[in-house]
Amino acid sequence: MSLPSPLQTIKHSLFDRHKITVMIKRDDLIHPIISGNKWRKLKYNIEHAKKHGKKGIISFGGAYSNHIHALAFACYQEKLPCLGIIRGESHYANNFTLSWARHWQMKLSFVDRKTYRLRADRNYLNELQAQYPQHLIVPEGGSNSLAILGVTEIIDELNQQAVFDTLLTPVGSGGTLAGLISGDKNQHEIIGIAVLKQGKQSEQEKIDSQENDYLAKEVSSLLPFEATRYNNWQILSNHHLGGYAKFSDEDSQRILTFNQETGINFEPVYSGKMLLALLDLVEQGYFPQKHRIVMLHTGGLQGLGGLHERSIIKNNGWSLPDTAPQS
Repeated sequence: MSLPSPLQTIKHSLFDRHKITVMIKRDDLIHPIISGNKWRKLKYNIEHAKKHGKKGIISFGGAYSNHIHALAFACYQEKLPCLGIIRGESHYANNFTLSWARHWQMKLSFVDRKTYRLRADRNYLNELQAQYPQHLIVPEGGSNSLAILGVTEIIDELNQQAVFDTLLTPVGSGGTLAGLISGDKNQHEIIGIAVLKQGKQSEQEKIDSQENDYLAKEVSSLLPFEATRYNNWQILSNHHLGGYAKFSDEDSQRILTFNQETGINFEPVYSGKMLLALLDLVEQGYFPQKHRIVMLHTGGLQGLGGLHERSIIKNNGWSLPDTAPQS
């Protein structure tokens, strides 16, 4: 385990040309399996479960979920039983991500999309808790108050490592961004890069709603009360490249080229979308000269295994993870 995670300055001609400094907080290097924001989010959830004598942990995720992958290993390491409620059909049990989860002794329960939509419904959660009274239920993506507490520690580390103006992070479920806002206490500009489209809206709702309204509400709902007054953050929603896990061959190649130029591995679902957003913003002159930017690398490199398995990416330069265990 590597804490505090390293902070590296990225040397690149684009940044030199625009006279800005770009650094990267390498949370992907915290742990070889429980990397990035997943380690931060699970730290206090695991601690809470053990302290309160829980018999296991239950959580939710898609068939290629970084959260499910990390939770399975974390519970295996701590000798805590765990159950993953997975959106999709049982044949996914043999895919790259879930093969590893089963290898680490996670039990899987596959549900249809209608049932999965109830994952935050109070009645559904009460029924689940009654079925597993001695288990801790952790939300999808691990985003809860315990996760926020873990993520705030990134700011403590950064303030010891560098002076900076802006912090960038990819945004999925909103927990990481909420933790950064809470920990930062209005010291720096914080920009979240949305990696998925907002939910379906009618044309009138699109007109009436503010940009990023849905994700912003999600983030605000996760903030501790004292952090709700902070106004130093925003979410940019035009860099999702078509939606969750969507990207073009050109997008893929831009990320690969940057990986090769810098020696830092970004994947195209989370960290890569943040990277491409930064490159576009710099090209547009969004940041003034002498601006100091930190990108937060939230890990998720295991996801490359699933992308390769589905032929969404080819083995043409990506740093692919170890082959999944056989059933």
